[in-house]
Parts: sequence; C-alpha cells; structure tokens
Amino acid sequence: MPPINVDDYRTLARRRLPRMVFDYLDGGADRERGLAHNRKAFDAFQLVPHRLADVSTRDQTVNLFGRTLPTPLVLAPTGLNGALWPDGDVILARAAAEAGIPFALSTASNCTLEEVAERAGGDLWFQLYVLGRSLAEALTKRALAAGYKTLVLTVDVPINGKRERDMRNGFAIPFRYSPRAVIDGALHPAWLMGQLRHGLPQLANFAVRGADDVNAQAALMKRQMDASYAWDDLKALRDSWPHTLIVKGLLRPEEAVRCVEFGVDAVVISNHGARQIEDAPSPLDVLPDFVRSVDCPILVDSGFRRGSDVVKALALGARCVLIGRPTLYGLAARGGPGVADVLRMLRTEIDTTLALIGCSRARDLGPDFIRRTDAVPRPPTAPV
Repeated sequence: MPPINVDDYRTLARRRLPRMVFDYLDGGADRERGLAHNRKAFDAFQLVPHRLADVSTRDQTVNLFGRTLPTPLVLAPTGLNGALWPDGDVILARAAAEAGIPFALSTASNCTLEEVAERAGGDLWFQLYVLGRSLAEALTKRALAAGYKTLVLTVDVPINGKRERDMRNGFAIPFRYSPRAVIDGALHPAWLMGQLRHGLPQLANFAVRGADDVNAQAALMKRQMDASYAWDDLKALRDSWPHTLIVKGLLRPEEAVRCVEFGVDAVVISNHGARQIEDAPSPLDVLPDFVRSVDCPILVDSGFRRGSDVVKALALGARCVLIGRPTLYGLAARGGPGVADVLRMLRTEIDTTLALIGCSRARDLGPDFIRRTDAVPRPPTAPV
C-alpha cells in the first residue's frame, strides 16, 4: 500500500537507511523526552469549527515578506541531507521551488550554497551557524553573492546537545568505517549503491583547501560554535546584511522583542526539533506569548507532522511553519518524488482541515478556531 501520511514515509525511510543514518535523522537529545513533548503539545489544543460557513473554495495562501506563498510552509534548514539521498540539498530546494515555497539551506549542507543556487533556484534562504566571526562573515558574503535574499541566524546551538543515538553509533561525516557500520551499510544495498555512485557526503561549504576549513568541518560536526556570540554581534550582522534577516531558535518572547528592536525582520520559535535539550518547552506552548509581544512575522517549527498541526499553529498566530523531518523522511524513502509527495500530503491535509473547521482562508485563522483542552469545561458532577 502506498504511503498515506508522514508516519508512513518515516517507516519507509527507516527501512531504506542504515541504522546510524536513520538515528541521526530521527533522534533527539538525551532521553528524547523532548521529541514526545513536541508531539503532545499538539494534543493540548482542539480545533473548534464554525458551521454554516461557505467553504466551497479554500485558500491557504499567506503573505510573507511582501510575497504570497501558496501554502504556509517553508522547508527548514537541515544538515547532512546528502547522507539520506545523493544531492539531497538540491533535491529539497527543487521541490520547494516547484511548490512555490522557500527553502532554507543549512551551513552544514552537503552541496555548496553556490551549487544549490545555480542548480535549484527558487526562493533560497541561507541558515548561518557561527563557528567563528571571520568564517561567518565569509559565508554571508558568499550567500549574498550567490543571490540569497534571506539570512537565518540560528542561535540555539552554542554547543552541541547530547545526542545519545549518534554517540552510540559513532555517526560522523565523513563516515567511519567500523565493522558495524560496514555491515549495516551492506544490509541496506539501495542506500549504499547510491552513496558509492555519487561519493560519500562531505560538508561542502568547507570542502576547500586549507587547514582552517578542515578544522571548521570538524567543529561543525561537533557543533563547536562560537559560544561568545551575543547581542552586539547580532547588531553587527544586521548592519552588514542588506536583505531579510531572521533569528531562529527563540523560546522567550522578551528576546523576540529585543530582536525586533535590533531590526530583525522575523523570528522562528524553535527548540531545534528537541535535538539540543530535551526539557525545553514546545514552540507551540509559547507561541501565544510571542504573538502578544511582537509585531513581526512569527514562524515556528519542531514536531509538525500533519496539516492539522499547521492549522493549529496558524490559529495561534504563526505566519508560517518550517517543515524539517517530514520532508526528510520523504527524501530518505524516495528521493525527489518522496519530498514532493510529503508536501502534497501536507497541503491536502491543510485544505481538508480548513474545510472541516469552516474557514475558507488560512489568513482568517485566529483564536476563535482553537482552544486548549485544559480549558474545556468538565461535565458537572452528578448529585449524590
């Protein structure tokens, strides 16, 4: 039976990938309670339909940075996509361009930012990890020269979270040829042949001559960022970047307020998909606080698996949702067609949800379409 939802694609990805690669894609920090909490956060909200509303046609377009998107989705920045499928970054970027939505390329990509711009096109964002001031400056200049119009500064990785699955598996780029890894790869021949034909992935944005670049690759794999990067550095980045600037990884609304004061154009509420610290709040939990605090586009990620999840986020005040693992499951399972199918599923689920709650336009979603389950009145106690 063909896959009918994101969870089905997760199952297919798990079958095709060696365990260490699937665990890298699927895992979280520490005991991984954060992964479960991100999903449970959606259960805390119910959609409250309006009836006798004309929903014969539905419109899920949203406006973002002066542009109309056909659906409130952005492909999130994700690293090491070439380990899932050869040319994974280009495939994802092309799928986003075909869907008419933005694609954010990670600093930890396996294709260079120039190559993705040349081969994929579309609305390209570049996500910046700051390993060092000079290196970050060089990357932003390259992104600007390559035509990227949106820069996404990720601020929730001063050091790497404790990802225990990766530690047990010895996951690294380049791959380590332990006996266990060799056997695991041999047991997944479709994945292995693809890797051998196209060459094993490397951190392409640093794959040039020079010891500094080798050190940068090692630091990026270990998430050894510049932990001293602070507000003054954000101000300097704002002054130097001439286009749209987004700060990703916030969970405190007062920090979003300060970002706006510094001239940041939008913020992404994120706990990094529960890959950094397992006990951080779910972005959905704090989204209403951000909406009350700042007047700028608020984007959100972490834990989204269905179109109804997206509708809940929009009803709570988000402008768009960044999708990470769902499209990566599609990529890992079937390459480009898998990514396109996951995006189609999510758009169809968004459309169905809009119809069933009596909302003809995604832009009309608001608090009157949603409520917390703990706000539902309990039935009165029967008299004794």
